[in-house]
Amino acid sequence: MARSPNRRRGFTLVEVLLVLMILVFMASLAVMAYGPIQRQWKVSGAKTQIGALKSAIELYQLSVGSFPTTLNDLRQQPSGLANPTKWTGPYLDNDVPLDPWDHPYQYACPGTHHPESYDVWSLGPQDGVQGEVGNW
Repeated sequence: MARSPNRRRGFTLVEVLLVLMILVFMASLAVMAYGPIQRQWKVSGAKTQIGALKSAIELYQLSVGSFPTTLNDLRQQPSGLANPTKWTGPYLDNDVPLDPWDHPYQYACPGTHHPESYDVWSLGPQDGVQGEVGNW
């Protein structure tokens, strides 16, 4: 039985290229949609970590009677405490974490936003620029 000359055996180069272009277009849409989602995850993670730091700072303040001078005071007893026996830390299980953008958390006591206590914030995604994530 002879094959008919009109019968196709495969895809043409144009058809393969068209399918590849469609796949690349769909992949680029997925990547563009992933960026804002990833940013929101990082902001949520920073808010959660700041909440944990706030709890540790307030526990430190309740024990010692004053706010820590640095975030490292939550892990190691600072020298020069008026009554070193009041320090019942460490107040964090692990070292002070970096924010989701791999920057150290910032701490100021007294704070700009809370002059009566302290501010804790993340620099956010821009290196060296204060982000919108803080305890205010």
